[in-house]
Amino acid sequence: MFLPLIQKRRSIRKYQSKAVDPETINVLVESLLRAPTSMGNNSWDFVVVTDPGLLEKLSRAKPHGASFLKNAPLGIVVCGDPQISDVWIENSSIASTYIHLAAASLDLGSCWIQIRERQHDETLSSEAYIADVLGLPAHLRVLSIIAIGHADESKAPHPGETLAWDRVFYNNYGSAYSHKR
Repeated sequence: MFLPLIQKRRSIRKYQSKAVDPETINVLVESLLRAPTSMGNNSWDFVVVTDPGLLEKLSRAKPHGASFLKNAPLGIVVCGDPQISDVWIENSSIASTYIHLAAASLDLGSCWIQIRERQHDETLSSEAYIADVLGLPAHLRVLSIIAIGHADESKAPHPGETLAWDRVFYNNYGSAYSHKR
């Protein structure tokens, strides 16, 4: 069941105007909370955003690659707490992946919006911009925003032969891995 799910999951940037119902949001949030973390420390926090005005503001977090969020009915801001764990990035990334897979399993589209290490403008980071918009405490870092909604575009799975098989090695780096065993 897992392979077909990840085969069909694609980054979706166009959404229907239909809201994601509260029960489905609860399932998505539960999937976030079930993501594994180093030493079970839960070094992440999440902000679930359904307010269209806030989604529009968040869509301006960086000059490129976030504008489609204004048309999504749901955004989940994925934050990490470096005070809890030095691997907050990894923990928050795992949770972000879980939300993508949960969305795909519920026939919803989703797309990762990278925030960490991005700029809002010449003087303000994307993280600082979002912290101001959402009132985040100073110790939290923002990894990503996951846009989620009912897809208004369709993308075929990537064909298996187009995958980067040449980046996989067998037993030793440089020893080609053959997926046709």
